[in-house]
Amino acid sequence: MKPVLIILSDLWGREKSDWIRFYTKPLSSIYTIKFYDSCDLGGVDKSVYQESKLHEQFVNGGILKAVENLKAEGHKTVDILAFSVGGVIGWKAALNEMNVRAFFALSSTRLRNEIQKPNCYIRLFYGEKDKYQPDSDWFEQLELKNNIIPNVSHEMYREENVARFICQEILAIRKVWDK
Repeated sequence: MKPVLIILSDLWGREKSDWIRFYTKPLSSIYTIKFYDSCDLGGVDKSVYQESKLHEQFVNGGILKAVENLKAEGHKTVDILAFSVGGVIGWKAALNEMNVRAFFALSSTRLRNEIQKPNCYIRLFYGEKDKYQPDSDWFEQLELKNNIIPNVSHEMYREENVARFICQEILAIRKVWDK
């Protein structure tokens, strides 16, 4: 039986996630994939579908609600691949008793506010031009490596070449673990 990979969307949710296929297609060969719309998990109202309105709802309780709803799904052991706000949801779920074996996050800038790290394998990726990524002190304090992808900004994960690189990284790690 294949392990479960939870994929957590960015703040746009399912509506603007056609790019997710860049990840699901190659990773479905080694994982059973479960995609979650972060807005749905967080009870975020999408009737005013603007970045500032969505972001405000996540910050004002949506992230914590999403964590609780994700934990309530009852997954045993999972790996997580998360994008932007999905990253902080997955991180907090892993800190709150969700059994996460590996955590991969892209452009999860809200992690810069976290002071604890989950007890699992962690790989974080940020675009070189993402001005909100955690600073080097944060990475040092949490003893994490910052994986910088050159010449891209916050929404780098929507680009097929970035997705290809990330999937290769995940597949390589899994290959080592599965030996």
